[in-house]
Amino acid sequence: MLPVLLTDTVSTDLDRALHYALLWGHEGLVLRTMGRHGERVPTVNEAKLRRRLEEHEMPLVAVEPGLFEGAAADRTQGFTDLGELAEVAAFCERFACHVVLIGALAADPAADPTAGADLLRRAGAAAQRHGLTLAVRNAAGTGCASGQALARLLAAVDHPHVQAAWSPIEALRVDADPMAGVQGLAGRVALTVVRDGQAEAAGWTETTPGDGAVDWNAHLAALRASGFDGPLCLEVHGEPVGPFGLRATTALVRLVRAQRRAERSA
Repeated sequence: MLPVLLTDTVSTDLDRALHYALLWGHEGLVLRTMGRHGERVPTVNEAKLRRRLEEHEMPLVAVEPGLFEGAAADRTQGFTDLGELAEVAAFCERFACHVVLIGALAADPAADPTAGADLLRRAGAAAQRHGLTLAVRNAAGTGCASGQALARLLAAVDHPHVQAAWSPIEALRVDADPMAGVQGLAGRVALTVVRDGQAEAAGWTETTPGDGAVDWNAHLAALRASGFDGPLCLEVHGEPVGPFGLRATTALVRLVRAQRRAERSA
């Protein structure tokens, strides 16, 4: 399992985000927005991105271009996103990146999470032609928040190039059991989003991994048992960013090492 950083949760300034990623010991980047005005991938400064990644020998593990985040009923936007996938694929090819994070076409919390399955199946076929995997995010406040809902969507899509970008914290925020989610998604997780926190009377409080409501030790063990050995994408939402990100990365690396030791001793 590979610790990687979603850059714009630290900064949209690439140099600053790279500085932190290297300082904290991340082994790859996930890119969403970049630059002074927060340009969305793939319309970013490619020349600068390439120089910086090559200088630091840092791989681009995944991108999140903002596709398929609307409602399944909005077919016009859905097909527009499908058309834009070719541009994203070309960008990914130039950077040897093979994972694209996407939405679940389930923007309405009351919607059927499988309603966008046909369009996502078409997207999966397009991704396959370009050697890409689409990783569908679950998100609180949508019709695809829990792992069970995401698993139902992937089963309906039924395409090997459409997998999960699994976020247990998003399931927790709608009172769903994240362990039930990871079990339902077994064999279908391309990337795992790492955050932790606690629901308190004053609202949601971010914590470092392992100090919140997600049992990350058990979660990583369950992911590994299901065959997952992919990116663990840290999102930094605590403040101040520098100290919190360092503590969060340190906690994540310790969790991964503990999991590896448990595997060796088994």
